[in-house]
Amino acid sequence: MAVYTRVGDADLAAFLENYALGACLSFQEIAEGVENSNFLLQTTHARYILTIFEKRVAQDDLPWFMGLMAHLNGHGLECPRPVAGQDGQVLRPLLGKMAAITTFLPGRPATELTADQCHEAGHCLAQLHLAARGYAAQRANDFGPAAWEPLLNRVQDAATPDNAGPILPLIAQMTDSLPRILAHWPRPDALPSGHIHADFFPDNVFFGEEGKISGVIDFYFACSDRLAYDLAIALNAWCFPDDRELSPILSAAMLAGYQSVRPLTDAEKAALPLLAQGGATRFLLTRLYDWISTPADALVTRKDPASFMHRLQYWQKNRALELS
Repeated sequence: MAVYTRVGDADLAAFLENYALGACLSFQEIAEGVENSNFLLQTTHARYILTIFEKRVAQDDLPWFMGLMAHLNGHGLECPRPVAGQDGQVLRPLLGKMAAITTFLPGRPATELTADQCHEAGHCLAQLHLAARGYAAQRANDFGPAAWEPLLNRVQDAATPDNAGPILPLIAQMTDSLPRILAHWPRPDALPSGHIHADFFPDNVFFGEEGKISGVIDFYFACSDRLAYDLAIALNAWCFPDDRELSPILSAAMLAGYQSVRPLTDAEKAALPLLAQGGATRFLLTRLYDWISTPADALVTRKDPASFMHRLQYWQKNRALELS
């Protein structure tokens, strides 16, 4: 989450006239994340999140995201539920961009990850994959392997010593690594596929006071792809406590949690290290691009791309993963 578009009192009041949510008590910007403008809305009825969709989110995809969240919410997964206005619509314009209101989830992200939390996360991700099976609509992965080379080319074209000095070595290393990853990427029919979150990071998973997951947020990269690729992304996100080495304790816990709900096939187990290279590549490339292109006056936290180069290098050296 981030803030690129700021909303004045008059614009907010006009927007909220479309809803029956009670009177607005407070409205606060949320600075975390990188993709959309997000705000915490407190009304006399409840707390909500208002999102203005920016940057990489294609407007034509928004109904798919809203439908997926509604589907998952109705099939036992705690996630934001899109709130319809008095006209029955969940999407409407605000300041020239599309926006939506969703329900607020209690809890907060974990700060220091434990094996128990990683087990919970794996369990939750597998539940998400199963719950999503009944959502028939498909959506291609905009940041899958077909997008990586064009994105790297854009980074290379835009990089200068002024805007990319610290990350120029990463760009050079990615130029060397990417062809080898693409050459060995599994065929679409080689692994089980379905709808995936594609951004299952700790800051998108909330825990309650009892240590159990209270909800999953930020489905705006969700798509249809290999299920094990989603797990590989999660391993990268949750199981590298020093950003350099995979923790065998955390990874074993996450894999056990996942397989307690959905056992992996032998092909998925064998492919996980390569899929993890791909997951590291995807986030390394988008962080490189964001490093160069984020406006200086945006209220947004830029993410360090180097941490995903370390993950990629780990997987390149460790091409096997111990699985039961």
